[in-house]
Amino acid sequence: MSCNSTCQDEAVYRCQNQTNPAFVAMYSVVCIIGIPLNLMALVVFFCCIKSRSHTIVYMTNLALADLLLVCTLPIRIYYHLGIGELSQKTCEVAGLLLLANMYGSILLLTCISIDRCLAVCFPMSSRVREGRKKAPLICLGIWLLTIGASLPPYIINSNKNDTSKTCFRKIPTYAVKPVTLASTLTIGFGIPLIILLLCSWGLVHAVSKSTAAKMSGIVDSCKIQRMVIVNLAIFLCCFLPYHVMLVVIYINNDQMTCSVMSAYYNALMVTCLNTILDPLAYYLTAETFRKNIEIDTVRKMLPMNNLSSDGNTRSKPLVST
Repeated sequence: MSCNSTCQDEAVYRCQNQTNPAFVAMYSVVCIIGIPLNLMALVVFFCCIKSRSHTIVYMTNLALADLLLVCTLPIRIYYHLGIGELSQKTCEVAGLLLLANMYGSILLLTCISIDRCLAVCFPMSSRVREGRKKAPLICLGIWLLTIGASLPPYIINSNKNDTSKTCFRKIPTYAVKPVTLASTLTIGFGIPLIILLLCSWGLVHAVSKSTAAKMSGIVDSCKIQRMVIVNLAIFLCCFLPYHVMLVVIYINNDQMTCSVMSAYYNALMVTCLNTILDPLAYYLTAETFRKNIEIDTVRKMLPMNNLSSDGNTRSKPLVST
């Protein structure tokens, strides 16, 4: 038999224990590792790297998004320690920041993948170079999009004057509404995943077919493949379980069980691992594309008969960061 939303909320509230040592341990590990790693990344990006390449702009914003996400986790640690109750408003703000920065991370990871693919596949294209210069504006747009998309659910829930002390144990009904779920699965996850797969394939294909790139020693096809595999693994392992659980909750909305909700909260916890895995992606990207190549240097490595048109230069892709 199906029950109404009130009945479901009460049932889920009873089956979700506030005190959870596993959640405390995992969130604590993410905090202990994630905060210094992302702070170190920001220091390196701002102080130690003289060349402000377009990829560095995306990585800087990604490290900032990850750091903001990690800073919300002490609230969850305090809550799951069972020391005391938190205000519903505090829990809602923490949840808002987590979701906003999670989708910000997804979009920024996608932008990094696009930027690397364009740099390798179309190094001589003036249009591509001009487009890549818009990285700061794209990052600003991502921040506005993720914050703007996350605010309406928070405002709607706040206007309900809900006095229940459910905190992080409440069913995410706003996230599984048809319109919200459809936009989340397409714009927030599906399209970025497709773009990531296409760019990864394009990157590996371009480098494997480029004789000039191999001879120049700028890039290593094995390192490219390793970087692509690691980036895809991080993306899928961190974000796929959460979005699968959103679909499961939508399908089982009338008959919510404790096992479904437990799986949802564990999937949400897994997404936070992204904050300590992204620095690995920074390192692999920096090591793989370890040289900043000026456009004049690229021209010298290409045969003269390939410089006549943009179309010919695309047949021998090289890196231009």
